[in-house]
Amino acid sequence: MAGNSQRRGRSAGAGKKTATSGTGGKNRRSLAGRGATPKATERPHHPAYKAAKAAAARQDNRQRVQRRNAEAPELLLGRNPVLEALRAEIPATALYVVTGDSSRGGTDERIAESVQLAADRGLPLLEVGKAEFDRMSNGALHQGIGLMVPPYDYAHPDDLLDIARDSGRPPLLVALDGVTDPRNLGAIIRSAAAFDAHGVVVPERRSVGMTGSAWRTSAGAAARLKVARAVNLARSLGSYQDAGLQTVGLAADGDMSIHDYDGFADPIALVVGAEGAGLSRLVRERCDVVLSIPITKDTESLNVSVAAGIALFAAASARRG
Repeated sequence: MAGNSQRRGRSAGAGKKTATSGTGGKNRRSLAGRGATPKATERPHHPAYKAAKAAAARQDNRQRVQRRNAEAPELLLGRNPVLEALRAEIPATALYVVTGDSSRGGTDERIAESVQLAADRGLPLLEVGKAEFDRMSNGALHQGIGLMVPPYDYAHPDDLLDIARDSGRPPLLVALDGVTDPRNLGAIIRSAAAFDAHGVVVPERRSVGMTGSAWRTSAGAAARLKVARAVNLARSLGSYQDAGLQTVGLAADGDMSIHDYDGFADPIALVVGAEGAGLSRLVRERCDVVLSIPITKDTESLNVSVAAGIALFAAASARRG
């Protein structure tokens, strides 16, 4: 009986509410509000945050390209090169002429005309001694005259898309993969300008830049058409694909003939490689299609600037048609 009453007592007291220990303020944070909602650009999973982060990355990349592209001025040497450069009105900061040179005083028409063209443009005419000019030209053959050409102001590859967008025409860009001859670069720039392309892209490494020779060969076209420099050409081509461009490569062993391709009227980035080596593996993998230009069996290959000109003509014809 005693045992039963003890069990009843425990059962009767089981429903009573007893005191509990406090939280010590540990739950105070859960009771507080979350505060103001963060901006969309501050929320990691929001599209606006991802867009802002991508824009910041592009700006950082653009600044990095500009820092890497900081080059020294170039001294263009020789009577014919200097005269041709001045006739083409390439950017220059000064004309150097060796004092006491036998060609001074109008005996050499090329130097006389160079001096006159420089004066017409308001370029400083600097007379230097032969020994000093030999040192300035590192012992290269200078023929008593030199033109100082400033570093080229490269665009960012994305800037060419903005230029195309502002033109109201479908983008037509030219990307060069491993082209190292400045005369080929200048000739391609000249063709690109002639056929309404929006710009030319060159890689930062293993490629020629905008030298005085490239300026001269472009026959002034480089002053009208922007040249961009890419840290990674394959990655830049990927960005163009994301923007809706089709990347079209040129190679002797292409997937189809240039005559059979019907996409030249669409937004495209034309990709040409160096003579001999052609397109590099990574760049070729980034091409949506690779075209070949039919030639006679007796001809091994076309010069890269000639091939680019043929493809640019095809694109211009498709867009005008």
